[in-house]
Formats: sequence, C-alpha cells, structure tokens
Amino acid sequence: MQLWNKLNKGELEEQLREIGHQFMTISFYQYAQISNPHLFRDHLFLMWSKLGIVGRTYIAVEGINAQIAVPTKNISQFREELYEIEFLNGIRLNFAVDETEAEFPFLKLKIKVRDKILADGLNDKTFDVTKKGKHLNAEEFNSLTNDPETLLIDFRNHYESEVGYFKGAIRPDVDTFRDSLPQIEESILKGNEDKNIVMYCTGGIRCEKASAWFKHRGYPNVHQLEGGIIKYARDVKEQGITNKFKGKNFVFDERRGERITDEIISVCHLCGSPADTHTNCLNSACHLLFIQCDSCKEELDNCCSSSCQEISHLPKEKQKELRKGGNNSNKIFKKGRANHLTFKNKG
Repeated sequence: MQLWNKLNKGELEEQLREIGHQFMTISFYQYAQISNPHLFRDHLFLMWSKLGIVGRTYIAVEGINAQIAVPTKNISQFREELYEIEFLNGIRLNFAVDETEAEFPFLKLKIKVRDKILADGLNDKTFDVTKKGKHLNAEEFNSLTNDPETLLIDFRNHYESEVGYFKGAIRPDVDTFRDSLPQIEESILKGNEDKNIVMYCTGGIRCEKASAWFKHRGYPNVHQLEGGIIKYARDVKEQGITNKFKGKNFVFDERRGERITDEIISVCHLCGSPADTHTNCLNSACHLLFIQCDSCKEELDNCCSSSCQEISHLPKEKQKELRKGGNNSNKIFKKGRANHLTFKNKG
C-alpha cells in the first residue's frame, strides 16, 4: 500500500465529498520513548487509512502529537485500536468543541517523523520531559488562578492569544514555543520563584514540556491546565463551571479557530474593525496568515493587499512563473507581522 497521498487540494475535497463521512476532530499527545519512529509511523498510517482518518501527526523518539479527523462511525474502532498500543492505552482524547468553521478540518492523512514532536531549542541531555508539573482540571484551574499569588501564563504564540485568552493571563509576544521558554523565564519567572506558576496552551502539549522544563530549572510550584483550552471549554460547558476564557481558541487545522464565547476581542489587521477570523492570503506566493473582517475579505478577494489581489487574478500558470525561485517561508512565519498590514502596524 502507498504510504502517502499525491492528490491536490481540489481532488482531495472532491474525494471526501464523494465518500460522505461526517468527521469528528480529535487531538492527543503523549511523551514517551519510541525506539523506532519510522516503523511506528508506517503502522499508524496503514491502520488509520483503513478507517478513513485524515489529519496531521508527528512522531519522534520523544513521543507522538496528533491532530486528526475521524469518521464518526469509526470512532469506537479508532479508540479501541489506539488503546491496544501499550503507551497509548487510556490516552486522553481531546474532542473539538466547534466543528462549524470549515467543511473539512483536514484533507488528507499526513504522519511525519521528526527529531522532536515539539521543537524547543533545548540541548540539555539531563532534562526528562516526563517529569511534568501538576495537572489541573477546570475547577482547580479556576480556583488557583483566583489566588493573587498565582502567575497565569499563556504558552501560545502571539497570533493565537490575539483572538482569545484567559482573563488575567500574561501573554508573551512570541512567534514560537522555543522563543517562549527563555523569554518567560527571564522576564516573568525570575524573582517569582515562590509563586504558583499556572500555564495553559491549546491542547496541553506545550505546557507539558514547559512545566517539566521549569521544574527541571528548579521552580517548585508548577501547574498546567489539563487538556488545554480544548478540554477546559468542553468541561465548563458540561459541568456548569464558570468559564474564564473569552473569545476564540486558535486551532491548527482548516477551521483555524473554535468559538468559545461570543466576545470578539481582536480586530481586522487591515481596517481595525472587530474581527477574529484568521485567513491565509489567497496569493500562493504570500499565503500570509492574518485576521481579516468580512468587508476587507470581500474587497480584497481573501488577499492581504491589493498587490496580492492582482496576482491572485492572474492565470495559474503566470502565478507559477512569478513564484519560481522565490521563498516566502519568512512571510508565512511572521503570521500577522507583515509591514503592509496597515492597522496591525499602528499598534
């Protein structure tokens, strides 16, 4: 069996429509010792392909990180087969809160082997990522973050916390997780060693590593929100607990966000009107991720500027010619920091 997919986006969308599955978006992670990541990758690909699963998964010697969409009719079989894997037996699965933002959250199954499931920039061989901080459920999280001796820290990137966050959270202006570790220790934690440190992220994987790292660095009172924002949003709704999160939870699939509350706390990067929908510029040579309101989206045809709009209207072959030899990875990495985003750059 072929262990990869060669269809383009349009072909994949048509294929999924023909199959007609209803999907549930599920995420999970586990730090563990995987002796042969490539063999494990092939095993998962074969197993999940048979179930019609799509999504993105990373495997490394340090564990697994998965964001996938499972056909609802196959969820029981998926869980049963997953739990047959010893180190994943009983693993917590984070189910999506809101499935309405995109027709298909993922288009194909991608399972990649990487050096680490979460790039951290750390080279300390004595660091044990499994020695994590204390997990907090939603009720415990609410209680501890009400304590004035608690530091609540958002461990996501700037473009994620821009559209939604917990009240009272410190939100570092960082581009990547690896940036956040030294910056947070230097600017926030030093001098506050005796305080309660509570951290949160989307699904828990970043906080799991961060909590273990700061315990390794000698901070005694390290806590993390179990299951991240995804589990918290589901738990407060099901258990009738006070919800301290406001806005949207940014997610890394085609939806780009799950609405947690009706509050819109961010603005369009182009005009400044209330907006919290992330979009990728339609110009493939740009593809910049930014926040755009419906009015600017209509005016610029889903592009981030008039120049990108002009390019997007050119024939596909002409666009390919213009892209030859170019490298737009830096633009994509900036994620909302591009100079031409007029209102964003006014601060």
